[in-house]
Amino acid sequence: MDLNGKRTLVVGLGKSGVASALFMKAHGARVTVSDTKSGDELRNEIPILLDHGITVETGGHGDRTFRGQDLIVVSPGVPVDAPLLVQARSLGGTVIGEIELAAQFFPGPVVAITGSNGKTTTTTLTGEIMAAAGFPTLVGGNIGTPAISLAERARPETVIVLEVSSFQLETIQTFRPKVAVVLNVTPDHLDRHRTFEIYTDAKTRVFANQQASDFAVLNADDPTCVAMGKRTRAQVFWFSRQKEVEQGSWVRGGNIVFRDARPESKTRQREILEVSEVPLKGAHNLENVLAAVSTGMLMGCAPEKIRQAVQNFKAVEHRLEFVASIHGVDYYNDSKATNVDATIKALESFPANIHLILGGKDKGSDYTVLNDLLRQRVKGVYTIGAAAAKIESQIVSAKNGGPEVIHAETLENALRKANAVARPGEVVLLAPACASFDQFKSYEHRGRVFKEIVRGLASEAE
Repeated sequence: MDLNGKRTLVVGLGKSGVASALFMKAHGARVTVSDTKSGDELRNEIPILLDHGITVETGGHGDRTFRGQDLIVVSPGVPVDAPLLVQARSLGGTVIGEIELAAQFFPGPVVAITGSNGKTTTTTLTGEIMAAAGFPTLVGGNIGTPAISLAERARPETVIVLEVSSFQLETIQTFRPKVAVVLNVTPDHLDRHRTFEIYTDAKTRVFANQQASDFAVLNADDPTCVAMGKRTRAQVFWFSRQKEVEQGSWVRGGNIVFRDARPESKTRQREILEVSEVPLKGAHNLENVLAAVSTGMLMGCAPEKIRQAVQNFKAVEHRLEFVASIHGVDYYNDSKATNVDATIKALESFPANIHLILGGKDKGSDYTVLNDLLRQRVKGVYTIGAAAAKIESQIVSAKNGGPEVIHAETLENALRKANAVARPGEVVLLAPACASFDQFKSYEHRGRVFKEIVRGLASEAE
């Protein structure tokens, strides 16, 4: 893609928007950025952009801003069906996302990892496997480092490992990963995608440009992923913690096994590591490891290097992250559990006696699916944020055989109330099943606040 002299517009000034604007300016484009946030809200970003000669529009999008642009790059948070974008396309404008922009400048292979849950853990682990095996590796995407910021450092031999979201996949055109991984697909982001079918279609776009020489790695235990396997031209490899697969990775006799059934394969079948060597908590993390193992093997990593990388892997921040033990009560931060399925996986990681903090910004979720686990494993639910009333209306309470439900409003209130009643051997768990944007800037911000409060409680207990 030749950007020199092109009129370009970036819509949305999150991390990827700023990175896209700076990249295109460095490549000779005439760049304008536009955001609905006020100048005060963007006071940190605006000086950087202005210093690079980029035109900045804040407080809303002007009709004229979208006209006559050679290229419009939208941030993931901007709906693709926004009226001004629809109009721009109707007038012949090219509208892409930051992942598509970056793909134009990646000279080597890309591994793309998506799914409703587990993306960040699997992306991070896959990056560590590739690096341990000796491949020059760069990791980014939805994980926090914009993909476009990797482009200048990428060489033909560099493996780019990207976490990609449904929002990012909506705006791809030519993006073609060598290995595309779908970990699972459960209802999420229905406030934006509206239906599960539309959401699933967005995830499936990760395969859109793959060819027969590429690979799709899919969860054989997930019905939606199984259906996806029929919608790709790539060679399909499965992973499963419940059954043997024709080719891919699975668990047999306490070992993770990988099989490559292709005639040209030299690997065939071999044990990679023991399940007991996986340092991460929860069955869902075993699935993440299985996906990463398959990806590493398909990319040519030595099995012993894969084993070493898994053995040395530490849990990613905000994902079932142990924070502290206070008088025998363990506190876990799973702020990244931003949908109901992620909360289910977190609850399944502990046998019983859980004090669960739920709530935040609702994403169109059905919280009734939590009820069986709430009855079986949870002693108390502490609701916070904008979704509290909806959650309380859908989950079981003590009078219906469920846990005590306490309306806590804020994270600090929830933690203090849980701290007052939790007993040694019990768990206080933040797994909110909601987005964070009602009370926090991001799930990372929510997780950091959780940890700060817990550490404060620990100091008070000394």
